[in-house]
Amino acid sequence: MFAWVVPLIATGLLTTTATGDKINNTPFPKDFLFGTSTAAYQIEGAWNTHGKGEINWDRFISANPALIPDNATAKVACDSYHRYLEDVEQLKQSGSQFYRMSIAWSRILPHGFTNKINEEGVQYYKRLFAELNRNNIVPFVTIYHFDTPQAIEDLGGWTNSDIVTWYGDYARLLFRLFGDDVKYWMTVNEPKQSCHFGYGTGFFAPGTKSPGVGEYECVKNIIMAHATAWRIYDEEFRSTQNGQVGVVIDTVWYEPDNVTEVSSVLASEFMMHFTYGLYANPIVFGDFPDVVKERVARRSAAQGFPRSRLPVFTEEEQRLVKGTFDFLGLNYYSTLMIRRDPNADPHGKGYDGDNEVFTYFDDSWPMPAKKNMRVVPWGMRKCLKWIQRVYGNPPVYITENGYPGNRTLDDVERIDFIQSHLSSVKDAMDIDGANVKGYSYWSIMDNFEWRFGYSVTFGLFDVDFETQNRTARKSLEYYRKVISTRCLVEKCQDSVGDNSL
Repeated sequence: MFAWVVPLIATGLLTTTATGDKINNTPFPKDFLFGTSTAAYQIEGAWNTHGKGEINWDRFISANPALIPDNATAKVACDSYHRYLEDVEQLKQSGSQFYRMSIAWSRILPHGFTNKINEEGVQYYKRLFAELNRNNIVPFVTIYHFDTPQAIEDLGGWTNSDIVTWYGDYARLLFRLFGDDVKYWMTVNEPKQSCHFGYGTGFFAPGTKSPGVGEYECVKNIIMAHATAWRIYDEEFRSTQNGQVGVVIDTVWYEPDNVTEVSSVLASEFMMHFTYGLYANPIVFGDFPDVVKERVARRSAAQGFPRSRLPVFTEEEQRLVKGTFDFLGLNYYSTLMIRRDPNADPHGKGYDGDNEVFTYFDDSWPMPAKKNMRVVPWGMRKCLKWIQRVYGNPPVYITENGYPGNRTLDDVERIDFIQSHLSSVKDAMDIDGANVKGYSYWSIMDNFEWRFGYSVTFGLFDVDFETQNRTARKSLEYYRKVISTRCLVEKCQDSVGDNSL
């Protein structure tokens, strides 16, 4: 489960974990892509200069500075707007074949609408894409990564159905401006975080608390926006640009706490549908999962609502959203144990209230510096198997997977995290036949981690946010060698030539 690879430099990598689980020692295919990830708001800085407009997180943090550790902001972050050449150099050092990044909506459209295009923002991304392409690093571009222009947020943001049109206009503009340089597009990153935390609990910007109402309006609107963008690309740009468009959905794995108890197994299956499936199911099949529709309808009726709080897709909308993907993205960090909760609050609404389950961490699972997760590599394989089973084995890119460690350069725990999770991915490919196309580590460097500010560090590069100096961690060298040799261990089985690390 968790391999402590302290003797990395002296004796090479271990081939088994500390609990005796074997690390996969077969090489990754030559066409499997390895990369690293960031997001615009978390690294760029230059938050209100060079024509960039205000976003929901700017307003949210300004109004609630104490919510972020040390009153931190992303006004400078990694200063990547000015240091993008250093960023690309870091990517080269890591050996990354692709760079999963995002475009800041308000850097291109300061007020969110296409009536005013910020040429300085356009040129910034053109320079960045040119530099990536010069260095044979493939851009994987997220169109929306939590950063709603404040002018659109003022109109209701993702709870206003008109955002589907506004987002479609924005996506079309990006395809037109950058489609010659970008062949992999991701419409939305982690929609659950925007909808549940942004409009359900209020933990994320814009801080709205409307569980199970505004929260679910957000869910449908994001799915409709994704589908609109995919259709625009498919009908207007695919024939000339020859790219692909997908979506990035996050989930943990929900492990039944008693595999012989039907209610625990069903709780696990329900929560996978309520988490990953809430977004993937409409995109693949055209509608929300039946188990989710039935649960929310039953609870809505019991609470006195005249209809389900979960919005309905019309037949026309189902036709629009069905099949709108070229690949699915998976962001996986951890696993939870789960069982049915017989004492669920009958008045609860939304993702937390409607699920009727109880979840917890197993105390035996290793806990990193970030206390709200555990290290559970085998959960990655189970997620991939679930996606394979439910959605017919679609192409999947693991678009985020990372370890929140301390600010040490000797980060052996992060090395273990990468090794053990990639081993789980390779097992899913070799044993289960999962159609996994690539893996992106989060993140190439420490950055602004939303409500956690700079208190959590995921980077292969340490960042001193006072001097902006970047320093490679030990994990960088391990990951670089994995990419170079396509091996997780000292020497791969059946590999050609010398693949030793």
